Amino acid sequence: MSNLNGKKAIVFGGTSGIGLETAKILAEAGAEVVAVSRRGSLGEGNEGMTIEIADVLDREALESLFEKHAGFDFLVNAATGGARAIGPFLEMDLDGFQGSFAKLWGYVNTVRLGTPKMAKGGAIVLLSGYPARKWRPGVLAIGTVGNAVEGFIKMAANEIAPVRINGVSPGLVDTPMFPMEGEARQDYFSDTTKNNLIPRAGKPEEVASAVVFLLENQFVTGTIVDVDGGAIVT
Repeated sequence: MSNLNGKKAIVFGGTSGIGLETAKILAEAGAEVVAVSRRGSLGEGNEGMTIEIADVLDREALESLFEKHAGFDFLVNAATGGARAIGPFLEMDLDGFQGSFAKLWGYVNTVRLGTPKMAKGGAIVLLSGYPARKWRPGVLAIGTVGNAVEGFIKMAANEIAPVRINGVSPGLVDTPMFPMEGEARQDYFSDTTKNNLIPRAGKPEEVASAVVFLLENQFVTGTIVDVDGGAIVT
């Protein structure tokens, strides 16, 4: 990894899971990291990072945040924006389905309001997810949102250049997003990934390394990188 001394990154969802691992990698490489979450919890592994509290759906708060850190180089959004609807589509509460798009609105808000405050050679990475291109029971809402996110990335790349924008599409990743514990947790991961080419859940740092690659590589934009254990090709 190159030396990122003098670079500044804002990471939404930066105090947990993939966002936290991304923030840690960037900080270890010398970047100044602002980790943003709704709760502002420090947790473990946040040493050397600045913690800010902001909701990706609160445009006023985002405008203040970006103004405060104007001139930053990297923007990563790993925040879900809120609850996500899961279950059979024909039994799904439509308000829940609509609410799942909070992730997209949060992404749009941060890109729209953050890009004008970034350095000219800046880079943005958003998180999609393999249900965007691989159906499985119960994830139609999540997959539809993922499709919208990936389409947004490809279209926005044309409008925000020279700032680059890319996406990472993770498979099932072992993060605090999943509330199960102990044997039930391991059984869920094993059952869900058993038919993947790499039959296990991913690790947050495995996805985070792809995020950092897209931030650093100046010859990539409008691209989605899959980090899913081969989930979408089986």
